Amino acid sequence: MSVLVNVILGVQMLAALGMIGLILIQHGKGADMGAAFGSGGSGSLFGASGSANFLSRTTAGLAAAFFVCTLALAYFGNVRPASSGSVLEGTATAIPSAVTVPAPVPAVPAPEGAAQIPAK
Repeated sequence: MSVLVNVILGVQMLAALGMIGLILIQHGKGADMGAAFGSGGSGSLFGASGSANFLSRTTAGLAAAFFVCTLALAYFGNVRPASSGSVLEGTATAIPSAVTVPAPVPAVPAPEGAAQIPAK
């Protein structure tokens, strides 16, 4: 399943990079200089260029692929192996029954002439 997740992740990254590239090279609806003076696209719903061209349809396809890959990764990320017990039962075996505390280290006397630091 790890190979499948890696393939889906690769497809998702390629779709994201493709969408970024296609969106950046597309021409905006009212980006013409004449649009600022009222001679922009026609008053139709999709503008003067029609409903969709190759770039916008490819962007929509890549967006759909990105969305499907995201849903698949979310599904595979939440899949848990079937177990017959509680989650707390699994952690109870990992905790040691007795905690050992290390013995205190004896203090080493300071050499002659060294400054004495009082203990807190």
